[in-house]
Amino acid sequence: MGVVLPFEEKPSDPEASLNDLVALVAGGMDRVNAMILSRTGSEVAMIPEVANHLIASGGKRLRPILTLATAQLCGYAEGGRAAADGGRAADSGRDGDVKLAASVEFMHTATLLHDDVVDESDMRRGRVAARIKWGNQASVLVGDFLLGQAFKMMVEVGSLRALDILSSAAAVIAEGEVMQLGAAKNTETTEDEYLAVIRAKTAELFAAACEVGPVLAGRPKSEAAACRSYGMNLGIAFQLVDDALDYGGTSADLGKNVGDDFREGKITLPIVLSFRRGTAEEREFWRRTLERGEIDETRDLDAAIGIMRRHRALEDTIERARHYGAIARDALALFPDAPMKRALLQAVDFCIARAH
Repeated sequence: MGVVLPFEEKPSDPEASLNDLVALVAGGMDRVNAMILSRTGSEVAMIPEVANHLIASGGKRLRPILTLATAQLCGYAEGGRAAADGGRAADSGRDGDVKLAASVEFMHTATLLHDDVVDESDMRRGRVAARIKWGNQASVLVGDFLLGQAFKMMVEVGSLRALDILSSAAAVIAEGEVMQLGAAKNTETTEDEYLAVIRAKTAELFAAACEVGPVLAGRPKSEAAACRSYGMNLGIAFQLVDDALDYGGTSADLGKNVGDDFREGKITLPIVLSFRRGTAEEREFWRRTLERGEIDETRDLDAAIGIMRRHRALEDTIERARHYGAIARDALALFPDAPMKRALLQAVDFCIARAH
């Protein structure tokens, strides 16, 4: 069972708001995709099999798109000008944006492989999760291989600042995963605590993906900070919409089963809001299902969604997403009007519109 999330305006095609951005970076993404395929090669046959199972399974590749887009927004010429880094030219003027974008995608893919093991997930992007097909050990180790390849490409770019941003992001993401483990099944988790988890686990990679673009282009710190703020707030909005979709979407929207967060005992914002606003009886329901794992598959998911509807938890989660989306838009205010800026603003609309 899903619920229809109410919105003031429902676009006929939510994905259309991403079309301009995709078109503007199409040439760069062709090269990113070619680099991804070349860097997953290995004499160990299982490595490309596992990696390509997930990489080739679809997904918008939004994070590497954002790296190319912010680099272009800040004047980095495709395959051309590179940033000065500590007085030396970074990347020798070749493919810095492409290598960093591919690094970002490898970091994201590695995180997904590891997440599915930690969460014991059966599906990813509408397909059987790699851990089901090849086992947990292979999923973890191939994720490690992809991280290694990501850092190798970062070093090839030659920008110490970009390497610092992305390597710091890798550490923060891992911290976020551990924070989420600590919050798992804890119905007393506060909204601030949950937001701290998603800033680290999800939004940090969006922020880093956007920040390395202006760094590569050699732009002032103010522009790098603006792009980072855009990515961070876009990433928070993106995750909040995902939280709502787990209860109000469809399997086609999610690429996984509706209600997986509930079955896995994940504490997400709709749960936090429902628990805080609920009656004593409703709080006991959350403790039974999430803390103790006593779930009736045929009835409890519907009951959970009913409680969320009663307390407007899904609608208010989307309102929070809209709030962070507005902050992301504001972050780009210092850049002059241009097709790329408009496309990045439309990407915020895409992230929110996924909830329709």
